[in-house]
Amino acid sequence: MLVISYDIKDDKKRTQFSKMLVRNGAIRLQYSVYEVNNSKRVMDNISLRIDEFMKDCEGSDSIIIFDIAAIKLKKYGNAIHRDKDIVYF
Repeated sequence: MLVISYDIKDDKKRTQFSKMLVRNGAIRLQYSVYEVNNSKRVMDNISLRIDEFMKDCEGSDSIIIFDIAAIKLKKYGNAIHRDKDIVYF
């Protein structure tokens, strides 16, 4: 599982980034925080897309990817209802 958090200044780039995450199976947890719980191939693909995206970003923009596969995770509130299996064919 990946948790992706971002702070992108430009509205257009921020919207493009958010849409790219959703198209690749990410689920919005908070305004600028997404969860990706999919196959390793999909998660690697998202990481590569983020690498390409950051080449055109400003110095003040930031994206943080947390790989939390081996960490125990405890959720409260609305977050507990988002744990559904995602299967893509």
